[in-house]
Amino acid sequence: MPSALTETTAVDGSVLLVQLSDSHLFADAAAKLLGMDTQDSLQRVIDRVLLEQPQIDLMLASGDLSQDGSAESYERFRDMTAIIPAPARWFPGNHDEVPAMQAACAGSELLEPVVDLGNWRVTLLDSSIPGAVPGFLSDEQLALLERALSDAPERHQLICLHHHPVSIGCKWMEPIGLRNADALFAVLERFSNVRAVLWGHIHQEIDQQRGPIRLLASPSTCVQFAPGSDEFQVDKTAPGYRWLRLFDDGRLETGVSRVTGIAFDIDYTIKGY
Repeated sequence: MPSALTETTAVDGSVLLVQLSDSHLFADAAAKLLGMDTQDSLQRVIDRVLLEQPQIDLMLASGDLSQDGSAESYERFRDMTAIIPAPARWFPGNHDEVPAMQAACAGSELLEPVVDLGNWRVTLLDSSIPGAVPGFLSDEQLALLERALSDAPERHQLICLHHHPVSIGCKWMEPIGLRNADALFAVLERFSNVRAVLWGHIHQEIDQQRGPIRLLASPSTCVQFAPGSDEFQVDKTAPGYRWLRLFDDGRLETGVSRVTGIAFDIDYTIKGY
């Protein structure tokens, strides 16, 4: 059964979601990814969320919460984001270790995959493959998706996963997206109430349309990847988050907000992405 959140619906009949993605925390709080202090950058993004979004109905953490899959990194992510006054849901990315994530979420609903919010249903899919970088939706995940869509035909649907299901124009990222995207869209295109697909993984912003379905990708809370790059390249764009306002009539408004005043020297000698 999906969890139903008790939200404060705005006077315009909407709910607000905030997405934090690809935080890449380490067991060592001082560790850096490609030269960036990922704990510091996450804290700066959280501070910006708190400044800009006074009423949040759901916070989504869309994978790669951790860089090293350590228990300490998940506990720190949970502690840091607990200050955001909203229910939260997590789902894994390719750097995450699912057992450690599950242990950090024990006794909570953080990993519940289906959430009803206002007139919307939000379904969170696990596209991670243990020990691999690309994504794949198992038969179990595709069945979960189909049930979530079939059981709530009256609700508008937002589908979330970590890996990109379409080409994003970065040659080096083509092999590490969702390997069975056709299977995903074969399910989605059978339902007229799917409004958007949301993901992380690519450390950059995308807002496209595929027929009636809006396709959205979001920045990382740490380092960004250069759009349109053929080879791996870090971008100087600042970390940020995405907000989504979901209206009860199926409309969706969204935007990206980035921190200011953050500077770092890119260090390509630090391996690990």
